[in-house]
Amino acid sequence: MSISVVLATFNEEKNLPRTLDSVKGFADEIVVVDGTSTDKTVEIAENYGAKVIVRENPKIFHINKQIAIDKATKDWTLQLDADEIIDDKLKNEIKEVIKDKNFNGYWLPRKNYFLGRFLMKGGQYPDYTLRLYRTGMGKLPQKDVHEQAEVPGNVGHLKNAMLHYPYENFSAYYKKWKRYNDIFADQISDEYKSKNFLLKLAGLLVYFLKGLYWFLLIYFRHKGIVDRAPGFIFAFFSGLRYPVSYFTFLFK
Repeated sequence: MSISVVLATFNEEKNLPRTLDSVKGFADEIVVVDGTSTDKTVEIAENYGAKVIVRENPKIFHINKQIAIDKATKDWTLQLDADEIIDDKLKNEIKEVIKDKNFNGYWLPRKNYFLGRFLMKGGQYPDYTLRLYRTGMGKLPQKDVHEQAEVPGNVGHLKNAMLHYPYENFSAYYKKWKRYNDIFADQISDEYKSKNFLLKLAGLLVYFLKGLYWFLLIYFRHKGIVDRAPGFIFAFFSGLRYPVSYFTFLFK
């Protein structure tokens, strides 16, 4: 069974070589949809033999991901981000499971690297994500930054984890955190923009309590405290996104 590895990229010259090195000799095809990068992302992808499509960079990045998914031509599609890698154990497991005719897709566990360590608690591991499916069967809703693909039929779970290196440092984390909050604020606006003043004020309380609940859930219920300082920072900013996004909506 053949495998297409597909990615959507934008200014990923620092991360992309590591990702493409990890699938060298494994992928039968690499498809990259690039959102008009201003660095060497496209050049790097082409040097690895990827089929590259350059287009606009939409705010909902999953639009470009779906275009890459739709361009796959091999039996199975593995969708990766440019800051993810797959090791030999995962590659060998994938080669075995795609022989099974009873499944149309698989959830992959993922380890997330954050401020010097892989987070193993706080709901960050195994952090399953649906990335492997028979070509033509994976569809992204393309409405939210944290959505999963939808695959009909039987879907299984793999054991070996994909490795995710999303942030070079805290500054990079904060930049992405703020960008995601702006998208979240737009979604809040769709719900609250037509509400009266009292309902908007009530919404502020709702989103503050959501943020507090989310922090407590991640840090205590899901044992983010075990990950020490990185675990606290991750839990704190995960909760903070709710009131910050609501304030962003109010003062736009």
